[in-house]
Amino acid sequence: MLQDTLLPFSFPAVGRKKVSAAFDGGRMTSDGGVMLLGAVERRIGLARTLAALIADRRNPRLVTHSVADILRVRMLAIACGYEDADDLDDLRHDPGFKLACGHLPDSGTDLCSQPTMSRWENAADLRTMIRLSYAMVDIYCASYASPPRAVTLDIDDTVDVVHGHQQLALFNAHYDERCFQPIHVYDTATSRPVAMLLRPGKTPSGTEIRSHLRRLVRRIRSHWPQTRLTIRGDGHYGRPEVMAWCEANAVDYILGLPGNAVLDRLVEPAADDVRVRRAEAQAPALRRYTQTRYGAKSWRCERRVAARIEATTKGLDIRYVVTNIAVGTADWLYDTLYCARGQAENLIKLHKTQLASDRTSCRSPLANQMRLVLHTAAYWLMLKLRDAIPKPQPLASAEFTTLRMRLLKIAARITETATRVRIAFAAACPEAQRNVSTTLIQPGLEFKLG
Repeated sequence: MLQDTLLPFSFPAVGRKKVSAAFDGGRMTSDGGVMLLGAVERRIGLARTLAALIADRRNPRLVTHSVADILRVRMLAIACGYEDADDLDDLRHDPGFKLACGHLPDSGTDLCSQPTMSRWENAADLRTMIRLSYAMVDIYCASYASPPRAVTLDIDDTVDVVHGHQQLALFNAHYDERCFQPIHVYDTATSRPVAMLLRPGKTPSGTEIRSHLRRLVRRIRSHWPQTRLTIRGDGHYGRPEVMAWCEANAVDYILGLPGNAVLDRLVEPAADDVRVRRAEAQAPALRRYTQTRYGAKSWRCERRVAARIEATTKGLDIRYVVTNIAVGTADWLYDTLYCARGQAENLIKLHKTQLASDRTSCRSPLANQMRLVLHTAAYWLMLKLRDAIPKPQPLASAEFTTLRMRLLKIAARITETATRVRIAFAAACPEAQRNVSTTLIQPGLEFKLG
């Protein structure tokens, strides 16, 4: 590591004593908590699983860094807030990262550099990326000890603004930006990621959504043939092709449905009743639910539609959802089942902003999809770390940024001797007890990948 620019510097005096500083503290790390992430990764085997799907055509006698080691350090760096591969040029010497990756801090070889990482991000071909994307679905299914009776999958897309000439980037008039619009799929009840797919910056068509769902459901059912699947999404996904496919393949759905004059006419009696009741009670707002049968011209049949009607002093607001679920009242369908999809927006925020998965700056879409896979792997590490924290602890429900600041960004001095490696964390760390308790329950993190 270059040392010629790391000159001493000073701070204002305290108690009439001069305060000077320099980057000469020895073998220290500012990411002492990365050891927790390293323990999580070793137990669930993410790097090993993904590396097995990537062809390594190098001469084995000349290999310094295995593919698993390269992927592992990238995942750990992303989870610790280093989303740029450029940071690996410095982190490759960091004793904390070396120890978390299974290298001795002093006598062990340094980790891979940015050029090595960038070559592997751009090395995957289309078939490899398909295998890796399916592997992420397999990892999700393996996270359950046994097949669940039913799961609800939230599907949504998000804007990913680009600042170069990346392939697949399109101008989106809604966002007024050139962007990608990747699709995210989550098991919202457990916060677990299922699939991430890079795609052009435009609203997906019904045919495209159907194709993605067909491949996703087929992969999940190869693990869970008896599990009841429910697809939940907003109005972008309420397409006739999607609904017809779900009905033909025994998949439940509840999807947003844009309003129109016909729907408004069908629910007008209920809407008028809500208006009158609110006016009579002089209430600021009054809400009611109703349901009807509706068939658009592009549909082959009538389907169940639930409506949420809200009258306020500013007028009437009606929202619709369409579903093939036969049970439940209209208010349960809308408020309890459909509105729970709002949590998916928070999960996208964790993935996109707190793990910087929108750093898709490679020119090739395959390389950018590879980055989505690596960021999703980092998401798994942070999620499993959070799940290991005892529920009474405040950090058991913390966002990833909070986990990073409280558990990972801890100064530590790492000393290697002839027989052992000692990690001395900062004595004034306010999360010392939580670090200890989290480490003690690490055996509960393990699940096997099939």
